[in-house]
Amino acid sequence: MQTLDLSIVIPCYNEAEGIPTMRNRIGQVLPELRQRGSVELILVDDGSRDNTGELLASAFRDVPEARIVTHDRNRGLGAALRTGFAHSRGTVIVTCDSDGTYPFAEIPALLDRLTPDVDIVTASPYHPGGGIENVPAYRVAISKSASLCYRLLVDWNIHTYTALFRACRREVVERIATHADGFLMVTELLVEARLAGYRIAEYPTTLRVRRYGQSKAKVLRITRTHLRYMAGLIGRHPTGGQGWNTAPRPE
Repeated sequence: MQTLDLSIVIPCYNEAEGIPTMRNRIGQVLPELRQRGSVELILVDDGSRDNTGELLASAFRDVPEARIVTHDRNRGLGAALRTGFAHSRGTVIVTCDSDGTYPFAEIPALLDRLTPDVDIVTASPYHPGGGIENVPAYRVAISKSASLCYRLLVDWNIHTYTALFRACRREVVERIATHADGFLMVTELLVEARLAGYRIAEYPTTLRVRRYGQSKAKVLRITRTHLRYMAGLIGRHPTGGQGWNTAPRPE
């Protein structure tokens, strides 16, 4: 399989309303990304119940780098990401929200932080240099509380553990096994990579309210999965979860 420089993986579920805007905004940044090297765009239709798949095919038919992968049923965000990884060929993989939470125009800035001594760059609205814009207070409270717990359990220097907008080296997704099929997988990948010794940098940016469509997040369900995962982390730690001395980066 031919290796490319960059793969952009975007999971989609019932996103028919926002596909024209997504197509327009990703199209604006593609010329700059092409100047950096070879690029592919992998759109994963996660068993949408609306006509997301058909609209993706129509909207991106003139984008030669775009490929659409379809689940026959809704399997969850984590499963959609793993499908995208499996179909990707890039030495660097960027994952993005389809709904405009973090602008596609920020992909180049995200990539600029993936320096030779960094393995993963993650968007970080909870970093002192980041921010939040018009997001419902209860959702911010839940997300910030989760990240605070992971800071205490894993690495205090990482401020945000829950952002999907990331860039990582292919080695990370090939070596780090994840098991969650839902939203937890985003955090699981970062946590397990950090515990394995991979080097993580943050990209301070602004978390914005969803710009179109409806959120698919089930807050109570997601909270429960995080609590179970945190309990498992505490159980794995020999001193009861007082923070890890993380392993050196795998060679």
